[in-house]
Amino acid sequence: MTTAAKLLWEPPEDLRANCTMRAFMRWLEQRSGLHFADYHQLYRWSVDRLEDFWAALWEYYQIKAHTPYTTVLSSREMPGARWFTGAHLNYAEHVFRHATDQRPAVIFASERQEPTPLSWASLRAQTAALAQTLREAGVGPGDRVVAYVPNTPHALIGCLATASLGAIWSSCSPDFGSPSVIDRFSQIAPKVLIAVDGYQYGGKAFDRRAEVAAIQAALPDLELTIFIPYLDPTAEASGLRGRVIRWEDALRQEAELHFTPVEFNDPLWVLYSSGTTGLPKPIVHSQGGILLEHIKSLDLHFDMRAGDTFFWYTTTGWMMWNFLIGGLLIGAIPILYDGSPAYPDMGVLWRLAEQTRIRYFGTSAGYITALMKSGVEPGTQFDLSSIKAIGSTGSPLPPEGFDWVYEHIKHDVWLVSYSGGTDVCSGFVGGCPLLPVYSGEIQCRILGCRAEAYDTDGQSVTGVMGELVITAPMPSMPIYFWNDPDNARYKASYFEHYPGVWRHGDWIVINERGGVIIYGRSDSTINRQGVRMGTSEIYRAVETIPEVLDSLVIDLEGLGGRSYMPLFVVLREGVTLDDDLRQRIKQVIRQTLSPRHVPDDIFQIPAVPLTLSGKKLEVPVKKILMGVPVERAANPDSLRNPESLQFFVELARTLANSDKVAG
Repeated sequence: MTTAAKLLWEPPEDLRANCTMRAFMRWLEQRSGLHFADYHQLYRWSVDRLEDFWAALWEYYQIKAHTPYTTVLSSREMPGARWFTGAHLNYAEHVFRHATDQRPAVIFASERQEPTPLSWASLRAQTAALAQTLREAGVGPGDRVVAYVPNTPHALIGCLATASLGAIWSSCSPDFGSPSVIDRFSQIAPKVLIAVDGYQYGGKAFDRRAEVAAIQAALPDLELTIFIPYLDPTAEASGLRGRVIRWEDALRQEAELHFTPVEFNDPLWVLYSSGTTGLPKPIVHSQGGILLEHIKSLDLHFDMRAGDTFFWYTTTGWMMWNFLIGGLLIGAIPILYDGSPAYPDMGVLWRLAEQTRIRYFGTSAGYITALMKSGVEPGTQFDLSSIKAIGSTGSPLPPEGFDWVYEHIKHDVWLVSYSGGTDVCSGFVGGCPLLPVYSGEIQCRILGCRAEAYDTDGQSVTGVMGELVITAPMPSMPIYFWNDPDNARYKASYFEHYPGVWRHGDWIVINERGGVIIYGRSDSTINRQGVRMGTSEIYRAVETIPEVLDSLVIDLEGLGGRSYMPLFVVLREGVTLDDDLRQRIKQVIRQTLSPRHVPDDIFQIPAVPLTLSGKKLEVPVKKILMGVPVERAANPDSLRNPESLQFFVELARTLANSDKVAG
């Protein structure tokens, strides 16, 4: 089945000969006498000899440690593996190793601002000044600094200043509603909040000062708020509480930039990935783990070089923002963009690519699917000669999406379909400059990541669909979840199904040639445009509406890879789902969670299917809507109300005859 996929691209000979992956292979041969005939042999060595591989990367990239490591990997136990014990380093210090007067550090553009470069000298001065302000506010190693900011230089400067102190960074996009932000930030008790007055999206201005005040009120340990008048330079911090200073005042300090060495496994930032119940999971990544993982992924797997322009459409609430700024670790030039990808039209990002000569253009599968329906022809309307690679992530890119990229964007581009997760802030599977691209297929498993497909018996399989599992530790796996005694929540999230083996929650096929196809989520977490949201968060929002008694939401990624998210509601007696109620439901999700999680359709149902213990049947309903026979999707004897499944059986027949679900 998979071997018949259409060949779309083969790496040109000069790329094969001169890519960084090939240079690394040559270096291994010269240094250790290790000869690899192809990428697949290199990959096998990287996971079979895990400690040797990561030690080689440490040496190859000349990682700067203030004290040397004593052990590469303490044990292969998951969770609990500790990497490079004894080494002390600093993430931000490695960023500024690439400072130069020859090119800018980053380029920023927005709906209201043309592309503007930020020099390394300015980035260093602003980072040093903000670090001094944070230091004077009592921020040191282990303290938390959070930000409610768009994808702007403010966020980058805040992150680097925090990391330079050995403190812990965390951010949310200002399009998140305050309840969603509070659910995240309140768990980690930050000392400092950096926040904007508002933002512009789709040509409309959104004042967020009321949301900032609500966030402040929910953070009792907050000692300082740094207010950024971003939407309106004259805006006052009206309604805000506690000690508040303006961004420009926080940068008035004259200071040298210093880097506090921290242990390799000390925390760098907290990202959030929601499960199906409870609050979002506060995932803590290490300074050293992220440093090594991002250098490896960007330099070897994306073949990125110092001076290359690197763009990914993202917000500060998605891990791809953290990955994008990771380009600084290898001297690439991140292109930061704040705004809608469809304003003033669907060509806006391609104009940006033309203006800034983007070399690596990253986006989501959802954006590519939207482009396909938009009538925009990027390849003929814009000069995209600078683009070497196009990255796609967030959800599976279907074969027709692959084909469209080559037919309508650029016939000789390297399409890097990339899949991983917030959980590791990186990819498990992705691109390789030595391998061809086949339609609908990810090129390979990534070096140092022992990714496998498990069948229902927990056996590794090839050529058939299974659960994506990781059977050996990675340095960028979470060091812990915040406030998670005995790693109870951490273990339940990844290791409950297969003890000692990371179960990620994706359906995957690894084919005979080493290519990978992702078929969507095997659990019920909602993943929209790369931003994961727990179903419980959506239920909490929807069920604040008095007419809604109960609800069920499903993100239905069909086997073709399309995302379709219907919401099902049980209403009070005598209430009918009309257009007004539909709009109110969508509005509450948009305001309290995010615009990405507004459902595609809303249906009224008589009852939510429940287990005998009262749990909602999210995964079984998803299977039914994907065409799985009801008797295989759910055991009626385990249900409180088995008759409630009939609605979904009938809906599945309707969806099968529509274009909403590819199956």
